[in-house]
Amino acid sequence: MGFPSPARRSRSRLTIAAAVLVISMHLPAVARQTPPTSGDARHRVLDSLLDLYVRDGLVYYGAIRAERAKLDQYLASLDGPQSNVAAYQRWSRDEQLAFWINAYNAFVLKIVADHYPIQGTAPGYPRNSVRQVSGAFDRLTLRAVGRSVTLDAVETVILPEFREPRAYLALGRGAIGSGRLRSEAISSGQLERQLKEAVDEMPTNARLFQIDRNANRVLVTPIIGWREAQFVAVYRDVPAPFQNRSPIERAILALTLPRLVPDELTLLQKNEFKVEYAEFDWSLNDLTGRK
Repeated sequence: MGFPSPARRSRSRLTIAAAVLVISMHLPAVARQTPPTSGDARHRVLDSLLDLYVRDGLVYYGAIRAERAKLDQYLASLDGPQSNVAAYQRWSRDEQLAFWINAYNAFVLKIVADHYPIQGTAPGYPRNSVRQVSGAFDRLTLRAVGRSVTLDAVETVILPEFREPRAYLALGRGAIGSGRLRSEAISSGQLERQLKEAVDEMPTNARLFQIDRNANRVLVTPIIGWREAQFVAVYRDVPAPFQNRSPIERAILALTLPRLVPDELTLLQKNEFKVEYAEFDWSLNDLTGRK
């Protein structure tokens, strides 16, 4: 058998190319996309859920409850073949940190969805608060990378290992008083941007930071006080005349001063204000039924 002529080979190549084009046109769009980095691909399901059901930090919990399959799929993946101990140890630091922030936020969504609508009677918290769910933070467990962890364990044992206090402002906690739950999953490729935005939003969120001019005081979210050691370890440098402030006050000022408007800076420059923690609002960050 002889080799085909150059003309026949050219026609064959054209035929094959046309067939490939037709097949590719009928493939699902996701198959043609450039795959994300290995660390971010596992969060694609969560990313789509947050994009659909989270608006300005508030959540359509009713819709998430009705579409539990995707959330359960994501949570199951946190301890699956691609998220076992050996795989986790090969991930970069940013991949690991993004993983735990996402795991925490997804587990909060599950806890709320499991008990939604929440109508508790425990004193000290709003009736719809996630705190009305018994053991929500200290007893209910999530399986992730071969470990059974509670929300408290993620926040007090795992996250401190990363020495990244901004992460605490990216945790949703299912509460109005938390930092804004994003409408996107945390990703290793966007981690710095996402954490920077979490801090940048502090001065514009009265539940996180507020200057009370009448009382000459600065009210700050207690999240910083809960994790004082982590914030003090990272945020230390402040300009004059604030060096005589306590370590936690210097940390708060280091976080917020670069983000304040000129009249706020002028007021604080007198260095006569008090720093106090605001009361944390544990009301559920629920968008369902809101107008």
